[in-house]
Amino acid sequence: MTAGNPLLSDRDVAFQLYEVHDAAALLRLPAFADHDRDTFDLFLANARSLARDVLYPAYRPMDEAAPSFTGGRIHVHPRMRSIWPRLCELGVITASRPLDVGGQQLPRTIASMAEAYLMAANLGAYCYAGLTAGAAHLIEAFGSDDLKDRYMRRMYAGEWTGTMALTEPQAGSSLGDIRTRAVLRDDGTYAIEGGKIFISGGDHDIADNIVHLTLARIDGAPAGIKGISLFAIPRLYPGEGGLVDNDVSTAGMIHKIGWRGLPSLVINFGERGGCRGELVGIPGHGLSYMFQMMNEARLMVGLNGVATAAVAYHESLAYARERRQGRAAGRRDPHGPAVPIIEHADVRRMLLRQKAIVEGGLSLLLATARLADVAHHGDDEDERRRSALLLDLLTPIAKSFAAERGYDSNALALQIHGGYGYSSEYLPEAWLRDQKLNSIHEGTTTIHGLDLLGRRALAPGALQALGREILQTCSQAQAAGVELADVVAMQEAAGAAVALIAELAGRHSADPERMLRHSHDVLDIFMTVTVAWQWLRQATAARRALSQGPSSPADNAFYLGKLQAAQYWLRTELPRVAPLVRLCRDEEDSYANTRPEWF
Repeated sequence: MTAGNPLLSDRDVAFQLYEVHDAAALLRLPAFADHDRDTFDLFLANARSLARDVLYPAYRPMDEAAPSFTGGRIHVHPRMRSIWPRLCELGVITASRPLDVGGQQLPRTIASMAEAYLMAANLGAYCYAGLTAGAAHLIEAFGSDDLKDRYMRRMYAGEWTGTMALTEPQAGSSLGDIRTRAVLRDDGTYAIEGGKIFISGGDHDIADNIVHLTLARIDGAPAGIKGISLFAIPRLYPGEGGLVDNDVSTAGMIHKIGWRGLPSLVINFGERGGCRGELVGIPGHGLSYMFQMMNEARLMVGLNGVATAAVAYHESLAYARERRQGRAAGRRDPHGPAVPIIEHADVRRMLLRQKAIVEGGLSLLLATARLADVAHHGDDEDERRRSALLLDLLTPIAKSFAAERGYDSNALALQIHGGYGYSSEYLPEAWLRDQKLNSIHEGTTTIHGLDLLGRRALAPGALQALGREILQTCSQAQAAGVELADVVAMQEAAGAAVALIAELAGRHSADPERMLRHSHDVLDIFMTVTVAWQWLRQATAARRALSQGPSSPADNAFYLGKLQAAQYWLRTELPRVAPLVRLCRDEEDSYANTRPEWF
């Protein structure tokens, strides 16, 4: 581990928040009127300090010694038991929640950036808080006042933690096939019977109780997703005499390649016929409710993908500056000094690609966070509606970009370390393992491609709203002095992507299977285009700053670096869009027509 790894660049954080995404403008919204930039920066500074001083030093020990499953319970790494109170003290669970539920009512934009520091430092440690926040928010949004008093408030305080319990062994991502049963009891609770798998944080010894927000089917409910309801199922049931056993048992632990600080478990409900769950909201609406947490979790995984790529990028950058090997091209004197490997052009190629992925992905995730702020708190109804539409469209794109291209970035970090990279004595191999899980967590990349092309991109007005945002950025970029060829390339790529969706939908409206054959390629197109859009925004901000005369050589270098990374993405990645569009339009069908027995 390189001493002094910053996890994220503080300079880039300030640039992205205030020069690109104008987080200060959120202070004009009534919901955030009690804040100012000082409170934003104080929260970020506290998160940064906790990440660097506490979470990061615990990452390797927690990766090397995963939680243990003994005596029917999960026991986490000892450091986690001291980290958890610090996370609760920071207020990360409720940072963006309203004051009346114990939150700090910060913009999601600010909270997300703070979370990125914590994720980069130790994703397993942070995710207990992220999952708890999402589960408690479900109860806040859809639960009764009684459930809020008995569950939500304890979860937001960090006294109890929470999970999302969806997946079952036989169903996987096909949630309409779940079998967990719920039978109404005389006291108004439900007897729960069934099992869930891959439940992150489903058991531990860091808090007094765990509340599983669980999908189950009430006996007699219709088959499929319309018969699914949402339940709060605590490991220990809160009765008049205190917490009592609720017949929730850990049946096994999944031994993962990454995210080792956070256990993934098999959970059984009602093995002894004594598990009680409490209905959240209206029967039959469980999946629609759960989509709130699922979409929040998808963006959490996306942010984690960027953070995991960022910490590895900064590690490989520091290594490239320190590691001496070889000599400059054309200098053959064997007695001459070896140069730092950053002097070799191909190493800079790999570093620049990492930078482009990390900082472009972070900008895209911040864009979704800002859209969430405006969608929930904007003072104009049309703007709220448009922001919600864009947020829905960008969620699978942002999550998938961070996971897929983040993995590419982590692989480059390992490559830069050479033989040291694939050794466990250095951290890039651990971050590469962690990163791979992000393309599976909260829906595989394939599922997000199908969701984007089959539903979100077809929502009335969604692509038009994105197109307007991109055209506005293009206009601003041209006014700021960004190269006209790059602006035109952005316009053409975005136009081709939007036109492709309309063409595929029109051509195959009666044949969804045929339309969706190239959903993975369509997702790739939109990942590339939206990150190009974000790099154009960053290039615009950099051009504006340079035109005013940077205040220091360090500032000048920072902005020039931004322009080079933007150039890289716009001229080496954006050109991939045209052949991908042709591939989709021409309906290349090799894998669609390959029969199973031919493999």
